Amino acid sequence: MDFYGVLEKCGSFDHFQYVILLLYGYTNILSSLHYFSQTLITFTPEHWCNHKDLHNLSVSVVRSIYSNITPSSCTLLEGVINGTGSAVKSGQCRDWIFQREHNYESITTELKWVCDKSHYSAVGQSFFFIGSVVGTIIFGYLSDCIGRMPALLMATLAGASGDFITSFVSSFPLFTLSRFISGLSTDTMYYLMYILVFEYLSPKRRTFGLNIILAFFYCFGLVTSPWAAIWIGNWRHYLWLASLPALGVLAYPLLICESAQWLLTKKKYDRAVQCLKWVAKFNGRQVEDSVFAEFIKHYREKVNEEQKLTTHEDTFMGMFRTPRLRRFTFTLIIKSVIITLSYDVINRNMEGLGTSPFKLFSFTSINYLPAGLTILLLQNVIGRKGMACGALLVGGIITTVTGFLIAFLDPKENSVLLAIMIGLGRYGVTVSYDAEIQYAAEIIPTSVRGRAISNIHVVGLASNSLVFYVIYLAKYYKPLPSIFISCLMFFGAGLCLTLPETLNKKLPETLADAECFAKDEPCLLLPTFDERHKSVQASA
Repeated sequence: MDFYGVLEKCGSFDHFQYVILLLYGYTNILSSLHYFSQTLITFTPEHWCNHKDLHNLSVSVVRSIYSNITPSSCTLLEGVINGTGSAVKSGQCRDWIFQREHNYESITTELKWVCDKSHYSAVGQSFFFIGSVVGTIIFGYLSDCIGRMPALLMATLAGASGDFITSFVSSFPLFTLSRFISGLSTDTMYYLMYILVFEYLSPKRRTFGLNIILAFFYCFGLVTSPWAAIWIGNWRHYLWLASLPALGVLAYPLLICESAQWLLTKKKYDRAVQCLKWVAKFNGRQVEDSVFAEFIKHYREKVNEEQKLTTHEDTFMGMFRTPRLRRFTFTLIIKSVIITLSYDVINRNMEGLGTSPFKLFSFTSINYLPAGLTILLLQNVIGRKGMACGALLVGGIITTVTGFLIAFLDPKENSVLLAIMIGLGRYGVTVSYDAEIQYAAEIIPTSVRGRAISNIHVVGLASNSLVFYVIYLAKYYKPLPSIFISCLMFFGAGLCLTLPETLNKKLPETLADAECFAKDEPCLLLPTFDERHKSVQASA
């Protein structure tokens, strides 16, 4: 009897799974507060170089005075005569007038990181993602070596510590160091919890459980975080809000247990049985000891057979030894780069669109709910491949249209239309991002799932160092960032067609299983047009 056979007897979608899904939801709130904290603490409002003649004047008057001076934010005024200003040819601006959003004090307004220091925030963002690369490698490795649970706890607390330390810094070097520490858990805490939930859910309930929780709780975190920042009024206090709730993960081991599937790959059969018995007890199920004895016997025999066939221990590098698995791995890596870069460019580009960036970020974050529902309704119908391909294709079309609207429309006069298009763009890329995680987790075998997902994901995170360069393309031609991202998304949609379908299939547990997985399946076949998938789905 294999793992899923025993899990059905212990309960594959019962009280234990409800608890682990709620904890997954809590982790999603922590992740949303953490991931976009860099964006919320570094918002740069409209600003102008200060002058004594501007004191006590309204913002509209200051804006009109600077209307003929470029750049207005960094140019010293000689004085104001008849309501107009004249620029000074030499000298540096050292003080500014900021039009703060709801009097919110960001790090850029408090420490005056504008003009010659405007790159400080971007450098801090870069160190944040450097930390994410390091953290993803370290914690992904630990998740397969010491377990999903301890790696999850360490990753979450590391990121929270970085946010908390950041709230006390006042210098650029300390800011970069603290953002590096904060970045250690970027997405890592999310996908480690994702894997833990993934490995305890019935395959039939997996799409529903993972995506409805992600849609609701991650959406809740994103929609409320800008308003929380405005309510708190200060970037330092906001980081306390983002970091201190992470202490709640210390209670996780009291409610849930280590991944039994991971324990099986480490040949820790007794501990795996203990975990499954805990699940059964939690769910109020009675399972005979003979079931667990048969379960252990099955895996011991399977391991002995595999050891006769190969001398290699399953490792991430082992995914490159065989042709089919190597092709899948390279495809997943490239797809991760495309989706992660697209996701970050679209989600972080919120300024200069005619609307308060706080409100725009909050309102367009509502897209996470329809995005989750879209996956929930369609992924088990059109399959993982169809969902991944279709989302990237639709997202690319929306992004292209949005880019040209930004280029040819006045942001102030068309702020509502642009906000709708930004929301649609975030919707498309969110569906792509969420669908990609489950698809990769199903293709990658259990024995290397933690390391493989982390290593594939880390390449995607490394691509985030290009985010600000992509956004900077707008300086040359406004639609260029959108055109570049949409081309990537179209290419990614084509790549998805070369991957195997995982819908209604027994997922691989070892590298040997993964190499033979869906071997007879035509490359471009989608479940919607495959009678075999339809018949399996009808009988499920």
